[in-house]
Amino acid sequence: MDDKHKVDNLDIKIISILQEDSRKSFQEIARELVVSGGTIHVRMNRLKELGIVNGSRIMLDYPKLGFDVTTFIGINLHNAGDSAVVLEKLRKMDEITEVHYTTGSYSLFIKAILQSTLGLKTFLVEKLQLIEEIQSTETLISLDQPVSRDIKLKI
Repeated sequence: MDDKHKVDNLDIKIISILQEDSRKSFQEIARELVVSGGTIHVRMNRLKELGIVNGSRIMLDYPKLGFDVTTFIGINLHNAGDSAVVLEKLRKMDEITEVHYTTGSYSLFIKAILQSTLGLKTFLVEKLQLIEEIQSTETLISLDQPVSRDIKLKI
């Protein structure tokens, strides 16, 4: 990692504060860390330019919005070379929130959020299983998510 990509303790402290409360203003963070608001602004711009901080977003409680089924689906492809084509098709499916290339039993592993098991069945039969490059799938339904968090950075 060259010098411009090094993250120092101040950067880590800024990130840690924002992980706890992403709505804190730069001025509040500056007061807490005893630096200027301009310093926080410059540091955040640098972290964004480096791709370390990638925007901000709200976290939704999907069950409260009627999306009660979280599922993980392992996907096996007919040919490893089909992954780019399949990935492009998966990106177009609103139900899918994550796609991972994996080692082990599956070529791809996806996370999808749906309103019901009937919605899951429809998603599987009318969307996912129609992708010709997919050889097989295995679906796991999450019963509960007792832990959901970002990793804590050490200072």
